[in-house]
Amino acid sequence: MAIQHPYLMFLGDSPDQLAAKVAQGVAHWRPEWCLGQLRLEGCKADLKLPDMTLADAREKGVKTVVVGVANRGGVIGASWVEVLEQALDMGMDIAAGLHQKVADVPRLAEAAARNGRKLFDVRHPTRSFDVASGVKRSGKRLLAVGTDCSVGKMYASLAIEQEMRKRGIKADFRATGQTGIFIAGDGVSVDAVVSDFISGATEWLTPENAPDHWDIVEGQGSLFHASFAGVSLGLLHGSQPDALVLCHEPTRAHMRGLPGYKLPSIEEAIDLNLRMARLTNPDVRFVGVAINTSGLGEDEALGYLQKVEAETGLPTTDPVRQGVARIVDNLA
Repeated sequence: MAIQHPYLMFLGDSPDQLAAKVAQGVAHWRPEWCLGQLRLEGCKADLKLPDMTLADAREKGVKTVVVGVANRGGVIGASWVEVLEQALDMGMDIAAGLHQKVADVPRLAEAAARNGRKLFDVRHPTRSFDVASGVKRSGKRLLAVGTDCSVGKMYASLAIEQEMRKRGIKADFRATGQTGIFIAGDGVSVDAVVSDFISGATEWLTPENAPDHWDIVEGQGSLFHASFAGVSLGLLHGSQPDALVLCHEPTRAHMRGLPGYKLPSIEEAIDLNLRMARLTNPDVRFVGVAINTSGLGEDEALGYLQKVEAETGLPTTDPVRQGVARIVDNLA
């Protein structure tokens, strides 16, 4: 799917900033695409974008209203439907990454049909995929992997793509989740792909390319997470990565959502990801470690980064605090 921009970010009646995390991610990485925000009564989230009405958005040339809310259950709020229907009537498309499809809401489906507009449910693939072949492809690929879920894999991947492009290196971010798709404008939400086809979908997402071109693949889950390891493994095999970056958040007491599972050590995570990735690329190597140190003070964070670097021998950095230049240097 290819979503047209510029965007109007729809925040609905988000009760707090976290509920608008999808919109926040898009606004951070693609500010030039996000012309404004639309908030309903009671909305507590704020992207610091201009507040717009639908009329304002149409006048400014908005192409797509992005539902940037991640609410409990991933459902479309009853109060949203009238506004989204009006947007379709005013010539804009609708894109959402919720579990409930906007295309399954009768009023929205009917409005899209009568106006010739598109409804994008980015969490739900609109095409089928072949099973993976495992055949080596031209081009180069980097995959972000994690010790756990939600440790900064998307952020690290986007930061690496940005740094590579600044240097004139051919690089494209390949989105594998709903927020990443909004940022990239296309991609595959692999958590909604039937399990037999995850690796095949990843092969499709990262096809043959020029020998000096890099696909920067957004990672998902963790090989150590009892709930989501299958998706992580499918990405490892399908992307055939030449380079891996390990992402980690050091303040957690256990795997996210799984109190009975402790986090692996960084050394364990490096070893297992390498062993699994070598099935489809025997020459894969780690090129860096990206640490989310947001829960640490400045001095504590610096000490932790130095400790991990000394233990692994890999460039270790916080992409937010320090950038990823040293990781990109190590790709040469």
